[in-house]
Amino acid sequence: MEFTTNDVINAINGIFFHDYVVYALLATGVLFTLWTGFGQYRALTHGVDVTRGKYDKKDDPGAISHFQALSAALSATIGLGNIAGVALAIALGGPGAVFWMWVIGLLGMALKMTEVTQSMLSRDLSDPDNPHGGPMYVVDSLFKKAGGRFGATIGGIFCLTLILSAITGGNMFQAWNVAAVTTQYFDIPGVSGIEKAENGFNPETFAIGILLAIIVGSVIIGGIKRIGSVASKLVPFMCGLYLIAGIVVLLMNISAIPAIIMDIFKYGLGFGDASAGGAFIGGTFGYAMMWGIKRALFSSEAGQGSAPVAHAAAKCKEPVREGIVAGIGPFVDTLVVCTVTALIILATGAWNRGAEASFADDAPVALTLDGDAWHLSTPVLPHKNEEAKKINQVEEGTTGWSLNDSVFMMAHANTSEDTGTNIQRIEGTVVNGDAGELAVKWKTIGLEEDEDGNTVPVTLVSNGIWTNYPGASLTAHAFDRSIPGLGKWLVVIACWLFAISTMISWSYYGEQGVIYIFGKEGAVSVFAVTFYRLAYTVLVAVSTIGFIETDAELDMWTTLGLGAMLVANIPIMWVYGPKAMRAYHEYIGKLKRGEFKQNSE
Repeated sequence: MEFTTNDVINAINGIFFHDYVVYALLATGVLFTLWTGFGQYRALTHGVDVTRGKYDKKDDPGAISHFQALSAALSATIGLGNIAGVALAIALGGPGAVFWMWVIGLLGMALKMTEVTQSMLSRDLSDPDNPHGGPMYVVDSLFKKAGGRFGATIGGIFCLTLILSAITGGNMFQAWNVAAVTTQYFDIPGVSGIEKAENGFNPETFAIGILLAIIVGSVIIGGIKRIGSVASKLVPFMCGLYLIAGIVVLLMNISAIPAIIMDIFKYGLGFGDASAGGAFIGGTFGYAMMWGIKRALFSSEAGQGSAPVAHAAAKCKEPVREGIVAGIGPFVDTLVVCTVTALIILATGAWNRGAEASFADDAPVALTLDGDAWHLSTPVLPHKNEEAKKINQVEEGTTGWSLNDSVFMMAHANTSEDTGTNIQRIEGTVVNGDAGELAVKWKTIGLEEDEDGNTVPVTLVSNGIWTNYPGASLTAHAFDRSIPGLGKWLVVIACWLFAISTMISWSYYGEQGVIYIFGKEGAVSVFAVTFYRLAYTVLVAVSTIGFIETDAELDMWTTLGLGAMLVANIPIMWVYGPKAMRAYHEYIGKLKRGEFKQNSE
């Protein structure tokens, strides 16, 4: 049996996200929630005061303010995970995924407080104006007294996972989704209308990738001070813009909210599996749980060990104080922004929408078995229905389809353990037909056998055709279903802002990993950092060339980076936890006794 790269990566991800790893993560969140005495409360009270500058001191060591540090961390988390990641979780896991996003959001506040406190206790202040920190310095300090290089080796391994996650989730995931959602709605002058090459090259998405690379590269060359300055201005603006528009859409669909909340708890707690319907192919309780956890972790980065790298640059003398500030991050990211996105997708029916067009009953639509695969053949594409044309603001007399649109039909095949149904998608791409009309080039479905060795038949569920809205495009479509045209502008603008902010912050995370491995000074370090920045910028464009075709394929790579960091960081948190908790309770004791004076006092 031959194994592809995808098979290998998925096998590794299966280990990273084995049930026991997920249980360990949840247990870690519960442990530190109890150990901090529900420190989430402190984050939303004292943490807010600290962020507002009430405890700032000019002579505190560090490079940026508490607000800038939180903004830099939030700019890395409030990215396309909030728009595209949430959409992916619901599209595959259903409403139940939202419940587990909430669970991770709450527990993530305690995880983030703890990991940042640990990093602040062990950050490198040899240069007070340019401190360095993160789990690599935590584990290094743990074993420093014992001598040897064991701690540094473990720290180096963590840095490799940090760089991997920066390249995949912090970079490629962001750029790919920006290109996907932008080309879904806009034509690129000079390159639009050109069919994808046989090797997958897409000139439209690549043009967007080049522009993104130029923007990101111009910011990251300035280091953490420029990143913090840009983030502190960009994050409040983009969050406010997105949330205001989201709340308007939710108010328009307010009658649907109670039933949606019931479904979130029903399927999230395992009282049945979400059944297939419309564009949704179904989702079991376990599948919904896993997708909710994965997307919340990816979005909030709780337990991942990345945020401490940004917070370590804060001007702060009290390590625990910055840890409490960090606890605000998962609340804003997951419990506010992600929740708004999730409710919009569910309330508007975007996740289980009906077909946008249908072939006639007597049309020559056929699934045939040829060799070791099933092949779908269809005639000329029919026009989209009136509802779809209204939502997509299609001009009268046009079909509603565009060249290179991604589409799918539904088929009965083998029953999936993940979805609990025997329904799967057959995906295709809109192309020019032989006579110049629009048609679809369909992907094949591999031959499958049942337990008795008999070929499993594949039959179409209906003649319906759906537009495939991958990632952020589904969120944009959800906005359009309430206010046609809103998603086209709001989500595309938000995606650009969110993605750019995430990419510039994650570039810094990866860069700090490079600095730890190669050192802070010397020709080798300068070369390594320069090479990393160049490679990071180039990968922004490379990810949009077209070799990654689906959001599920891209998720495979982002999951690899996320899982590697979690597996590396969680043990560090457990070992260093007692020291961090002693420091936390000492700080809270001083706070209760009024030993910390505010600037206004």
